[in-house]
Amino acid sequence: MTERPIFEIAADIRAHWANPNYAAVPYLDAMSYLITPSDAYGHDSAKSIILYFLNNAKSFKGEDARRIKTELKKLNRPQ
Repeated sequence: MTERPIFEIAADIRAHWANPNYAAVPYLDAMSYLITPSDAYGHDSAKSIILYFLNNAKSFKGEDARRIKTELKKLNRPQ
């Protein structure tokens, strides 16, 4: 399976998380502009944005949340 662009994952999150945690929203917004884990948004690396999103997405629960979080964790693994 090929990796989806990060902006597609962000759209998937928005489709499945009706009321995102306010602390996760800035990272979700930034993810909407990213393609690969080697990208950056401003001075922040995509990997750090993903990590901060995951840390603030504890209330994102359910089957879709587990699938999406697993996908983000795989993107964030060291190459």
